[in-house]
Amino acid sequence: MRILLFTGKGGVGKSTLAAATACASAAAGHRTLVLSTDAAHSLADALDVPATAEPTEAAANLWVQHVDAQQRFERSWADIQAYLLSVLDVVGVDQVAAEELTVIPGAEEVLALLEVRAQARSGTWDVLVVDCAPTAETLRLLALPEALGWYMERVLPVERRVVKALKPVLSRAAGVPMPEDSVFDAVERLHAELADARAVLTSPDTSVRLVLTPESVVLAEARRAYTLLTLFGYRVDAAIVNRVFPSGGADEWRATWVAAQQRVLAEAADSFAGLDVHTSVYRAVEPVGRDELLELARAVYGDSDPLATGAVGFPMAVRQQGSDLVLVLPLPLAAQDDVRLARKGDELAVTVASYRRLLTLPSGLARHRVAGARVRDGEPQVRFTEPATATTETRQEAL
Repeated sequence: MRILLFTGKGGVGKSTLAAATACASAAAGHRTLVLSTDAAHSLADALDVPATAEPTEAAANLWVQHVDAQQRFERSWADIQAYLLSVLDVVGVDQVAAEELTVIPGAEEVLALLEVRAQARSGTWDVLVVDCAPTAETLRLLALPEALGWYMERVLPVERRVVKALKPVLSRAAGVPMPEDSVFDAVERLHAELADARAVLTSPDTSVRLVLTPESVVLAEARRAYTLLTLFGYRVDAAIVNRVFPSGGADEWRATWVAAQQRVLAEAADSFAGLDVHTSVYRAVEPVGRDELLELARAVYGDSDPLATGAVGFPMAVRQQGSDLVLVLPLPLAAQDDVRLARKGDELAVTVASYRRLLTLPSGLARHRVAGARVRDGEPQVRFTEPATATTETRQEAL
């Protein structure tokens, strides 16, 4: 199935454009679900229909859904929450306060991701359009499966063995119940579901579309999002610049805005070179309802297919350079000072801003030592030379 994720800074119109794209998909005969993972749901408002936590039919071939985080929480977190509540009860925490304390920060984002996975795997839809939360929340959401995967693979097995071996001693010493196997099983199920969600969202049939308005601050955030989404292996195939003032018949005040927007549009074209860049003029009235949204989709996409996958890069490649091997990590718009790299064993840690990703090196590179690194044309390039000794393989190397 085709999956499109729309994200952007809050207030740029991503919900409206997600709804417009979904309407165009449904009009073309595809069974389409448009789903909101944003806590401030506005999809139903754009479509001018009611919406519930389950898919609600809005028009022919079109369904809309607002993810109910509480409902999803009760399905996916019940065993883990029950254990945490038992611990808090022993130490005397009030029941109402305990209920609040056992809702982990970011739980809504986690559970929204699980709902996207469930709908993608259901086999019910031809097209899934996701109206994501604003950019920062979306980045945290999409980085989560890999971060949790690192913990699950390296830490949880050890914790489980320790608790199982020392459970009687730990219970007496700590004075609180130790987790049963059901708790560990629940965490492992959660991990498996998140790992599958990542597989769905990084597949060739899934792509991200950045929505922005022609303002310098908004463009800067969209540029950062483009880099960071690529860092985590997500395919960005288009940018949509929304609310562009028409240039004709402008008075002095609007002419100033038109000139400023034209400068930002030129910067956007350079920033997203290689991607499809669409524009949407500032409309005289707010597009609400199916007919208005279909008109908006036609204005944005023109004669092109709204579901077509644009050009996207590949997250990692290895090139031969003389006798050396060069690992290339395409990170659009990244500069030398933006990227920090470090190697430990067969892992390469890539840090951009506050986001960090651990990459397992291909076996052909893991046996080699790092000879140097640089960022060239938005591509961090790490050069590897002859096989490393046991000493250099295991020490951490700041690149």
